[in-house]
Amino acid sequence: MFLDQFHSSNATQVNISAEQGSSFAKTISNDFNPIHDPGSKRFCVPGDLLFALVLGRYGISEKMSFNFAGMVSADTELSFPESPGDHFKIVDGREKSYLEVSRSGQVANDAAAIESLTKNYVYFSGQNFPHFLVPIMAENNIMINPQRPLVIYDSMSLQFDTLDLQAPTVEFAGHSFSVEGKRGEVQFDLRLMDRGVQVGSGLKTLILSGLREYQQEAVDTMVSDYQASKDRYLEPA
Repeated sequence: MFLDQFHSSNATQVNISAEQGSSFAKTISNDFNPIHDPGSKRFCVPGDLLFALVLGRYGISEKMSFNFAGMVSADTELSFPESPGDHFKIVDGREKSYLEVSRSGQVANDAAAIESLTKNYVYFSGQNFPHFLVPIMAENNIMINPQRPLVIYDSMSLQFDTLDLQAPTVEFAGHSFSVEGKRGEVQFDLRLMDRGVQVGSGLKTLILSGLREYQQEAVDTMVSDYQASKDRYLEPA
């Protein structure tokens, strides 16, 4: 299983080190957010790695929703239920919840389909900043706090019309954006495709905090810092 290198586990417990979480973000999600750097004081495990582990363990359901309840620090012992029902949580040893999962319908466990959906979704997800969010911020004349940029992964859902899947992929299908005070919500609409045919749809929701008036110079600096992080990682040793 391609996820083995990004966590250690037994029957019900999962542990993700800073190096494993960072490697997943950079090599699978193409996400170079500094919050996923091993040395970051604010390090957190990519939410998409939790999503990927759920799919790897429990398969693809016809309907699935994922609500992220908190950021996972490095080396947190996470409990994955051995025989989950339609609703379950990923929690730590103190029963603190990090991810709430709801699912219904039939389940597909084909390893190739799961890997294809996982890699395609998390790669799409990793493009949030700057690919999608910078144009949205410019269009609405707002931006996140450049001194402490914070974009919260709130939730995502997938719904399949069929589970006859071989190599499902994810396509961007539009977005909506709303603002209330200094808080914004972005929703990305997704098309789920397989062999050139739409097989389902999805929705991803992000929360933007600390909103303020758009300043091109500040946004350019954030984008430059992000690109510098990517360049450092890709630079030959």
